[in-house]
Amino acid sequence: MKLTKHLVDKPWGRTDIPPEFGTMNGRRVGEIWYSAETEAPLPILVKWLFTSERLSIQVHPDDAQARARGMSSGKEECWYIVDAEPGAVIGIGTKRPLGSEELYAASLSGEIEALMDWKKVSAGDYFYIPAGTVHAIGAGIVLVEVQQYADITYRLYDYGRDRELHLDDGVAVSSATPYTDIRSGHADLGDQLVAGPYFQLWYVRDMDDVPALPPLRDIWIIPLSGKVQTDGQVAAKGDCIVTSGQAKITFSSDAKALVAF
Repeated sequence: MKLTKHLVDKPWGRTDIPPEFGTMNGRRVGEIWYSAETEAPLPILVKWLFTSERLSIQVHPDDAQARARGMSSGKEECWYIVDAEPGAVIGIGTKRPLGSEELYAASLSGEIEALMDWKKVSAGDYFYIPAGTVHAIGAGIVLVEVQQYADITYRLYDYGRDRELHLDDGVAVSSATPYTDIRSGHADLGDQLVAGPYFQLWYVRDMDDVPALPPLRDIWIIPLSGKVQTDGQVAAKGDCIVTSGQAKITFSSDAKALVAF
């Protein structure tokens, strides 16, 4: 089934969203996410993000921390950079370990911006963001985010924008340390970007690139170019489709896609 597209206006969004996503009529769209018409939410959430300014410096809790706060799950995610302007950066982790008191004070004063590890990015880069990682997405970036299906974000710093911060909860769940996760790099076609525990993610030109496709689980396909056909439907850039691992899935000769399950 082709998932329903939801457009979200953001202060850091953009007005030049590619036409494949629909007519925006001048809206400043920062986020496009996808849902199914099912009673229970699907376990994986897919988003496109379009940035003209830096997003807040933020953090997500893990499952145990989220449930202690009355929520169903925490949030871990992977970013795949689709496009990046020259000099575009993301912040993942801090330059050195910060204790809770120092992290709180730096977030309050704005010093946290200088303490973040800002990394230059280009199209094809990817980064896995474990729960507890202090992070931020910079300006001039288009990326696909694949994540646990959870809407739980604690803002630590927001560059003076008039939005709520969540310092107590954010500091409590943060691991403010340098980023060392091995699930990051530059993706070549056929690469597996993420191997669990919450999802697996591949960058492919056809389904033969996924050697261990589970036949009894749902498969998320996010086209980046070309077309993908399955279940009698055709998906292209701007779409997200969920199908069975047993379905016949056909890629056009120019297709590239992210596949998650």
